Amino acid sequence: MLLDSKPYTLDRVVRIGIAVGLLCGLIWLLGYLTDVLIPFAVALLLAYLINPLVLLVQKKLPNRVAAVFISLFAILALVVLLAWLLIPIIVNEVAHMGRILSEVVTKSDLADRAAKLLPPDLWQAVKDYAARKEVQDFFRTDNFWKIAETVARKILPGVWGLITGTASFIMGLVGLAVIGLYLVFLLFDYQKVRQGWKDLLPPAHREGVVAFVGDFDSAMNRYFRAQAAVASIVGVLFAMGFCLVGLPMGILLGLFIGLLNMVPYLQIIGLIPAFMLAFVHVLETGSSLWVILGLTGLIFVVVQIIQDALLVPKIMGRVTGLSPAMILLSISIWGKLLGIFGLLIALPMTCLLLAYYRRFLVSAKARDSTPPSQQI
Repeated sequence: MLLDSKPYTLDRVVRIGIAVGLLCGLIWLLGYLTDVLIPFAVALLLAYLINPLVLLVQKKLPNRVAAVFISLFAILALVVLLAWLLIPIIVNEVAHMGRILSEVVTKSDLADRAAKLLPPDLWQAVKDYAARKEVQDFFRTDNFWKIAETVARKILPGVWGLITGTASFIMGLVGLAVIGLYLVFLLFDYQKVRQGWKDLLPPAHREGVVAFVGDFDSAMNRYFRAQAAVASIVGVLFAMGFCLVGLPMGILLGLFIGLLNMVPYLQIIGLIPAFMLAFVHVLETGSSLWVILGLTGLIFVVVQIIQDALLVPKIMGRVTGLSPAMILLSISIWGKLLGIFGLLIALPMTCLLLAYYRRFLVSAKARDSTPPSQQI
Protein backbone atom coordinates (compact mmCIF):
# COMPACT_ATOMS: atom_id res chain seq x y z
CA MET A 1 0.00 0.00 0.00
CA LEU A 2 1.09 3.57 -0.62
CA LEU A 3 0.16 4.58 2.93
CA ASP A 4 2.09 1.92 4.84
CA SER A 5 4.90 2.68 7.27
CA LYS A 6 7.78 1.21 5.29
CA PRO A 7 10.35 3.73 4.05
CA TYR A 8 10.52 4.34 0.31
CA THR A 9 14.10 3.39 -0.38
CA LEU A 10 15.60 3.42 -3.86
CA ASP A 11 15.33 -0.36 -4.01
CA ARG A 12 11.63 -0.28 -3.15
CA VAL A 13 10.86 2.48 -5.66
CA VAL A 14 12.66 0.49 -8.38
CA ARG A 15 10.65 -2.62 -7.49
CA ILE A 16 7.37 -0.67 -7.67
CA GLY A 17 8.40 0.81 -11.01
CA ILE A 18 9.26 -2.61 -12.42
CA ALA A 19 5.92 -3.99 -11.19
CA VAL A 20 3.98 -1.13 -12.83
CA GLY A 21 5.98 -1.59 -16.04
CA LEU A 22 5.26 -5.32 -16.10
CA LEU A 23 1.55 -4.66 -15.53
CA CYS A 24 1.42 -2.14 -18.39
CA GLY A 25 3.33 -4.57 -20.60
CA LEU A 26 0.91 -7.35 -19.75
CA ILE A 27 -2.09 -5.18 -20.66
CA TRP A 28 -0.41 -4.22 -23.96
CA LEU A 29 0.36 -7.85 -24.72
CA LEU A 30 -3.25 -8.88 -24.02
CA GLY A 31 -4.45 -6.14 -26.35
CA TYR A 32 -2.03 -7.27 -29.05
CA LEU A 33 -3.17 -10.89 -28.74
CA THR A 34 -6.89 -10.07 -28.54
CA ASP A 35 -7.83 -11.83 -31.79
CA VAL A 36 -6.15 -15.02 -30.60
CA LEU A 37 -7.38 -14.88 -27.01
CA ILE A 38 -11.07 -14.13 -27.68
CA PRO A 39 -11.98 -17.71 -28.77
CA PHE A 40 -10.16 -19.18 -25.76
CA ALA A 41 -11.77 -16.69 -23.34
CA VAL A 42 -15.25 -17.44 -24.69
CA ALA A 43 -14.64 -21.19 -24.45
CA LEU A 44 -13.25 -20.85 -20.91
CA LEU A 45 -16.29 -18.93 -19.70
CA LEU A 46 -18.63 -21.43 -21.37
CA ALA A 47 -16.72 -24.32 -19.79
CA TYR A 48 -17.02 -22.67 -16.38
CA LEU A 49 -20.78 -22.32 -16.84
CA ILE A 50 -21.36 -25.79 -18.30
CA ASN A 51 -19.16 -27.80 -15.92
CA PRO A 52 -21.86 -28.11 -13.17
CA LEU A 53 -24.15 -29.78 -15.72
CA VAL A 54 -21.34 -32.13 -16.75
CA LEU A 55 -20.76 -33.06 -13.09
CA LEU A 56 -24.48 -33.74 -12.69
CA VAL A 57 -24.47 -36.07 -15.70
CA GLN A 58 -21.24 -37.66 -14.49
CA LYS A 59 -22.95 -38.76 -11.27
CA LYS A 60 -25.22 -40.96 -13.38
CA LEU A 61 -22.60 -41.83 -15.99
CA PRO A 62 -19.04 -42.04 -14.52
CA ASN A 63 -17.31 -41.64 -17.90
CA ARG A 64 -16.18 -38.00 -18.17
CA VAL A 65 -15.95 -37.95 -21.97
CA ALA A 66 -19.46 -39.34 -22.37
CA ALA A 67 -20.80 -36.88 -19.78
CA VAL A 68 -19.23 -33.96 -21.67
CA PHE A 69 -20.74 -34.95 -25.02
CA ILE A 70 -24.16 -35.68 -23.50
CA SER A 71 -24.17 -32.28 -21.78
CA LEU A 72 -23.12 -30.44 -24.93
CA PHE A 73 -25.70 -32.31 -27.00
CA ALA A 74 -28.43 -31.44 -24.46
CA ILE A 75 -27.47 -27.76 -24.53
CA LEU A 76 -27.30 -27.71 -28.32
CA ALA A 77 -30.72 -29.40 -28.54
CA LEU A 78 -32.18 -26.83 -26.14
CA VAL A 79 -30.71 -23.94 -28.17
CA VAL A 80 -32.09 -25.39 -31.42
CA LEU A 81 -35.52 -25.88 -29.82
CA LEU A 82 -35.61 -22.32 -28.49
CA ALA A 83 -34.50 -20.98 -31.87
CA TRP A 84 -37.19 -23.03 -33.64
CA LEU A 85 -39.83 -21.62 -31.29
CA LEU A 86 -38.64 -18.03 -30.93
CA ILE A 87 -37.20 -17.04 -34.32
CA PRO A 88 -40.57 -17.10 -36.18
CA ILE A 89 -42.20 -15.11 -33.36
CA ILE A 90 -39.40 -12.54 -33.33
CA VAL A 91 -39.51 -12.15 -37.12
CA ASN A 92 -43.29 -11.66 -37.02
CA GLU A 93 -42.96 -9.08 -34.26
CA VAL A 94 -40.31 -7.14 -36.18
CA ALA A 95 -42.43 -7.22 -39.36
CA HIS A 96 -45.46 -6.08 -37.34
CA MET A 97 -43.46 -3.19 -35.92
CA GLY A 98 -42.37 -2.30 -39.46
CA ARG A 99 -46.00 -2.03 -40.58
CA ILE A 100 -46.78 0.23 -37.62
CA LEU A 101 -43.86 2.53 -38.45
CA SER A 102 -44.95 2.71 -42.08
CA GLU A 103 -48.39 3.87 -40.96
CA VAL A 104 -46.84 6.44 -38.61
CA VAL A 105 -45.01 8.23 -41.43
CA THR A 106 -48.05 8.23 -43.72
CA LYS A 107 -51.43 9.92 -43.47
CA SER A 108 -53.25 7.20 -41.54
CA ASP A 109 -55.62 6.92 -38.60
CA LEU A 110 -52.72 5.76 -36.45
CA ALA A 111 -50.72 8.88 -37.37
CA ASP A 112 -53.71 11.08 -36.55
CA ARG A 113 -54.07 9.50 -33.10
CA ALA A 114 -50.34 9.98 -32.46
CA ALA A 115 -50.56 13.65 -33.46
CA LYS A 116 -53.34 14.20 -30.92
CA LEU A 117 -51.51 12.46 -28.06
CA LEU A 118 -48.02 13.91 -28.57
CA PRO A 119 -46.80 17.52 -28.47
CA PRO A 120 -46.12 18.85 -32.01
CA ASP A 121 -42.32 18.99 -31.66
CA LEU A 122 -42.11 15.48 -30.20
CA TRP A 123 -44.47 14.11 -32.85
CA GLN A 124 -42.32 15.63 -35.61
CA ALA A 125 -39.18 14.10 -34.08
CA VAL A 126 -40.88 10.68 -33.95
CA LYS A 127 -41.95 10.97 -37.59
CA ASP A 128 -38.46 12.00 -38.68
CA TYR A 129 -36.89 9.07 -36.84
CA ALA A 130 -39.44 6.55 -38.15
CA ALA A 131 -38.86 7.80 -41.70
CA ARG A 132 -35.09 7.23 -41.61
CA LYS A 133 -33.95 4.73 -44.22
CA GLU A 134 -32.00 2.48 -41.85
CA VAL A 135 -34.99 2.22 -39.49
CA GLN A 136 -37.34 1.35 -42.32
CA ASP A 137 -34.91 -1.19 -43.79
CA PHE A 138 -34.43 -2.90 -40.43
CA PHE A 139 -38.12 -3.40 -39.75
CA ARG A 140 -39.04 -4.12 -43.37
CA THR A 141 -37.06 -7.35 -43.65
CA ASP A 142 -38.68 -10.68 -42.80
CA ASN A 143 -35.35 -12.52 -42.79
CA PHE A 144 -34.08 -13.31 -39.29
CA TRP A 145 -30.45 -13.44 -40.40
CA LYS A 146 -30.73 -9.96 -41.92
CA ILE A 147 -32.08 -8.71 -38.60
CA ALA A 148 -29.29 -10.48 -36.68
CA GLU A 149 -26.68 -9.02 -39.04
CA THR A 150 -28.01 -5.49 -38.54
CA VAL A 151 -28.03 -5.86 -34.75
CA ALA A 152 -24.52 -7.33 -34.76
CA ARG A 153 -23.19 -4.45 -36.85
CA LYS A 154 -24.69 -1.87 -34.48
CA ILE A 155 -24.11 -3.47 -31.07
CA LEU A 156 -20.96 -5.56 -31.60
CA PRO A 157 -18.94 -3.91 -34.37
CA GLY A 158 -15.73 -5.46 -33.07
CA VAL A 159 -17.06 -8.99 -33.14
CA TRP A 160 -18.65 -8.41 -36.54
CA GLY A 161 -15.32 -7.14 -37.83
CA LEU A 162 -13.67 -10.36 -36.72
CA ILE A 163 -16.21 -12.31 -38.77
CA THR A 164 -16.52 -10.21 -41.92
CA GLY A 165 -13.86 -7.50 -41.85
CA THR A 166 -10.48 -8.94 -41.04
CA ALA A 167 -11.41 -12.35 -42.38
CA SER A 168 -13.99 -13.94 -44.61
CA PHE A 169 -17.24 -15.42 -43.39
CA ILE A 170 -15.66 -18.85 -43.76
CA MET A 171 -12.93 -17.80 -41.34
CA GLY A 172 -15.66 -16.68 -38.96
CA LEU A 173 -17.12 -20.18 -39.06
CA VAL A 174 -13.64 -21.55 -38.46
CA GLY A 175 -13.42 -19.30 -35.40
CA LEU A 176 -16.66 -20.77 -34.07
CA ALA A 177 -15.25 -24.25 -34.66
CA VAL A 178 -12.10 -23.30 -32.73
CA ILE A 179 -14.26 -22.13 -29.82
CA GLY A 180 -16.06 -25.49 -29.93
CA LEU A 181 -12.78 -27.41 -29.86
CA TYR A 182 -11.44 -25.31 -26.99
CA LEU A 183 -14.68 -25.91 -25.11
CA VAL A 184 -14.56 -29.69 -25.54
CA PHE A 185 -10.91 -29.96 -24.50
CA LEU A 186 -11.37 -27.64 -21.52
CA LEU A 187 -14.33 -29.68 -20.29
CA PHE A 188 -12.35 -32.91 -20.69
CA ASP A 189 -9.53 -31.66 -18.45
CA TYR A 190 -11.52 -29.32 -16.21
CA GLN A 191 -11.65 -31.57 -13.16
CA LYS A 192 -8.04 -32.72 -13.53
CA VAL A 193 -6.79 -29.14 -13.57
CA ARG A 194 -9.15 -28.12 -10.76
CA GLN A 195 -7.92 -30.88 -8.48
CA GLY A 196 -4.27 -31.13 -9.53
CA TRP A 197 -3.08 -27.52 -9.72
CA LYS A 198 -2.50 -27.33 -5.95
CA ASP A 199 0.28 -29.93 -6.17
CA LEU A 200 2.24 -27.61 -8.48
CA LEU A 201 2.52 -24.91 -5.80
CA PRO A 202 5.49 -24.61 -3.41
CA PRO A 203 4.41 -25.92 0.04
CA ALA A 204 5.34 -22.64 1.72
CA HIS A 205 2.87 -20.63 -0.37
CA ARG A 206 0.22 -23.31 -0.98
CA GLU A 207 -2.18 -22.38 1.81
CA GLY A 208 -2.31 -18.68 0.94
CA VAL A 209 -2.71 -19.25 -2.79
CA VAL A 210 -5.44 -21.87 -2.28
CA ALA A 211 -7.37 -19.48 0.00
CA PHE A 212 -6.98 -16.68 -2.56
CA VAL A 213 -8.23 -18.88 -5.42
CA GLY A 214 -11.14 -19.98 -3.21
CA ASP A 215 -12.21 -16.35 -2.76
CA PHE A 216 -11.95 -15.78 -6.49
CA ASP A 217 -13.94 -18.93 -7.30
CA SER A 218 -16.67 -17.90 -4.86
CA ALA A 219 -17.03 -14.51 -6.56
CA MET A 220 -17.04 -16.11 -10.01
CA ASN A 221 -19.76 -18.54 -8.96
CA ARG A 222 -22.01 -15.63 -8.08
CA TYR A 223 -21.44 -13.59 -11.20
CA PHE A 224 -21.26 -16.18 -13.95
CA ARG A 225 -23.57 -18.90 -12.75
CA ALA A 226 -25.98 -17.49 -10.23
CA GLN A 227 -26.40 -14.11 -11.89
CA ALA A 228 -26.79 -15.76 -15.31
CA ALA A 229 -29.56 -17.96 -13.89
CA VAL A 230 -31.31 -14.96 -12.31
CA ALA A 231 -31.01 -12.92 -15.51
CA SER A 232 -32.45 -15.76 -17.63
CA ILE A 233 -35.48 -16.19 -15.37
CA VAL A 234 -36.03 -12.42 -15.21
CA GLY A 235 -35.90 -12.20 -19.02
CA VAL A 236 -38.55 -14.91 -19.36
CA LEU A 237 -40.78 -13.20 -16.78
CA PHE A 238 -40.52 -9.85 -18.58
CA ALA A 239 -41.25 -11.48 -21.95
CA MET A 240 -44.34 -13.22 -20.53
CA GLY A 241 -45.57 -10.01 -18.90
CA PHE A 242 -45.13 -7.91 -22.03
CA CYS A 243 -46.92 -10.54 -24.11
CA LEU A 244 -49.86 -10.52 -21.67
CA VAL A 245 -50.13 -6.74 -21.99
CA GLY A 246 -49.80 -7.05 -25.77
CA LEU A 247 -46.73 -4.88 -26.35
CA PRO A 248 -45.27 -5.15 -29.85
CA MET A 249 -41.88 -6.88 -29.83
CA GLY A 250 -42.62 -7.88 -26.22
CA ILE A 251 -40.62 -11.14 -26.32
CA LEU A 252 -37.58 -9.47 -27.83
CA LEU A 253 -37.72 -6.63 -25.31
CA GLY A 254 -38.18 -9.04 -22.39
CA LEU A 255 -35.16 -11.11 -23.37
CA PHE A 256 -33.11 -7.95 -23.87
CA ILE A 257 -34.01 -6.71 -20.37
CA GLY A 258 -33.02 -10.11 -19.01
CA LEU A 259 -29.62 -9.68 -20.66
CA LEU A 260 -29.28 -6.24 -19.09
CA ASN A 261 -29.92 -7.86 -15.71
CA MET A 262 -26.48 -9.50 -15.85
CA VAL A 263 -25.59 -6.19 -14.20
CA PRO A 264 -27.99 -6.01 -11.22
CA TYR A 265 -30.70 -3.33 -11.53
CA LEU A 266 -29.56 -2.29 -15.01
CA GLN A 267 -32.93 -3.54 -16.27
CA ILE A 268 -34.33 -0.17 -15.16
CA ILE A 269 -32.96 1.17 -18.46
CA GLY A 270 -35.57 -1.05 -20.14
CA LEU A 271 -38.31 1.27 -18.86
CA ILE A 272 -37.62 3.67 -21.74
CA PRO A 273 -38.16 1.26 -24.67
CA ALA A 274 -40.97 -0.47 -22.73
CA PHE A 275 -42.94 2.77 -22.36
CA MET A 276 -42.26 3.63 -26.01
CA LEU A 277 -43.68 0.28 -27.12
CA ALA A 278 -46.60 0.76 -24.72
CA PHE A 279 -47.35 4.04 -26.49
CA VAL A 280 -47.18 2.27 -29.87
CA HIS A 281 -49.61 -0.34 -28.54
CA VAL A 282 -51.99 2.43 -27.48
CA LEU A 283 -51.86 3.98 -30.94
CA GLU A 284 -52.51 0.65 -32.61
CA THR A 285 -55.38 -0.53 -30.40
CA GLY A 286 -56.90 2.70 -29.15
CA SER A 287 -56.54 1.55 -25.52
CA SER A 288 -56.22 3.91 -22.59
CA LEU A 289 -52.72 5.37 -22.47
CA TRP A 290 -52.53 5.48 -18.68
CA VAL A 291 -53.85 1.94 -18.28
CA ILE A 292 -51.22 0.48 -20.64
CA LEU A 293 -48.43 2.56 -19.11
CA GLY A 294 -49.58 1.50 -15.64
CA LEU A 295 -49.63 -2.19 -16.60
CA THR A 296 -46.17 -1.89 -18.15
CA GLY A 297 -44.79 -0.25 -15.02
CA LEU A 298 -46.54 -2.89 -12.89
CA ILE A 299 -44.64 -5.62 -14.74
CA PHE A 300 -41.35 -4.02 -13.73
CA VAL A 301 -42.49 -3.74 -10.09
CA VAL A 302 -43.74 -7.34 -9.90
CA VAL A 303 -40.65 -8.83 -11.57
CA GLN A 304 -38.36 -6.77 -9.34
CA ILE A 305 -40.20 -8.03 -6.23
CA ILE A 306 -39.93 -11.63 -7.46
CA GLN A 307 -36.24 -11.13 -8.17
CA ASP A 308 -35.37 -9.53 -4.82
CA ALA A 309 -37.64 -11.61 -2.60
CA LEU A 310 -37.38 -15.03 -4.24
CA LEU A 311 -34.77 -15.47 -6.98
CA VAL A 312 -31.77 -13.71 -5.43
CA PRO A 313 -32.10 -15.33 -1.95
CA LYS A 314 -32.72 -18.79 -3.40
CA ILE A 315 -30.11 -18.75 -6.20
CA MET A 316 -27.41 -16.35 -5.06
CA GLY A 317 -27.74 -16.84 -1.31
CA ARG A 318 -26.90 -14.26 1.32
CA VAL A 319 -23.35 -13.61 0.21
CA THR A 320 -22.92 -10.15 -1.26
CA GLY A 321 -20.65 -9.55 -4.21
CA LEU A 322 -19.72 -6.68 -6.48
CA SER A 323 -22.01 -3.65 -6.39
CA PRO A 324 -23.74 -2.65 -9.66
CA ALA A 325 -21.58 0.48 -9.82
CA MET A 326 -18.40 -1.61 -9.50
CA ILE A 327 -19.59 -3.99 -12.24
CA LEU A 328 -20.32 -1.12 -14.64
CA LEU A 329 -16.99 0.52 -13.84
CA SER A 330 -15.04 -2.70 -14.39
CA ILE A 331 -16.79 -3.39 -17.70
CA SER A 332 -16.11 0.17 -18.87
CA ILE A 333 -12.42 0.15 -17.89
CA TRP A 334 -11.54 -3.31 -19.22
CA GLY A 335 -13.61 -2.74 -22.36
CA LYS A 336 -11.74 0.51 -23.01
CA LEU A 337 -8.35 -1.13 -22.43
CA LEU A 338 -8.85 -4.36 -24.39
CA GLY A 339 -12.03 -4.00 -26.46
CA ILE A 340 -14.20 -7.11 -26.82
CA PHE A 341 -11.65 -9.24 -25.00
CA GLY A 342 -11.73 -6.77 -22.12
CA LEU A 343 -15.52 -7.11 -21.88
CA LEU A 344 -15.13 -10.89 -21.63
CA ILE A 345 -12.56 -10.80 -18.84
CA ALA A 346 -13.83 -7.68 -17.02
CA LEU A 347 -15.68 -9.40 -14.19
CA PRO A 348 -13.21 -12.28 -13.71
CA MET A 349 -10.27 -9.87 -13.53
CA THR A 350 -12.13 -7.54 -11.17
CA CYS A 351 -13.03 -10.47 -8.90
CA LEU A 352 -9.39 -11.61 -9.06
CA LEU A 353 -8.04 -8.19 -8.08
CA LEU A 354 -10.57 -7.80 -5.25
CA ALA A 355 -9.78 -11.28 -3.93
CA TYR A 356 -6.07 -10.40 -3.93
CA TYR A 357 -6.78 -7.07 -2.21
CA ARG A 358 -8.84 -8.78 0.52
CA ARG A 359 -6.02 -11.29 1.10
CA PHE A 360 -3.57 -8.37 1.27
CA LEU A 361 -5.72 -6.67 3.92
CA VAL A 362 -5.92 -9.88 5.95
CA SER A 363 -2.15 -10.36 5.88
CA ALA A 364 -1.55 -6.68 6.69
CA LYS A 365 -3.91 -6.86 9.67
CA ALA A 366 -2.18 -9.99 10.93
CA ARG A 367 1.20 -8.33 10.53
CA ASP A 368 0.07 -5.21 12.39
CA SER A 369 -1.30 -7.28 15.28
CA THR A 370 2.04 -9.11 15.72
CA PRO A 371 4.20 -7.64 18.53
CA PRO A 372 7.30 -5.82 17.19
CA SER A 373 9.59 -8.25 19.02
CA GLN A 374 8.18 -11.14 16.99
CA GLN A 375 8.40 -9.43 13.60
CA ILE A 376 11.37 -10.23 11.42
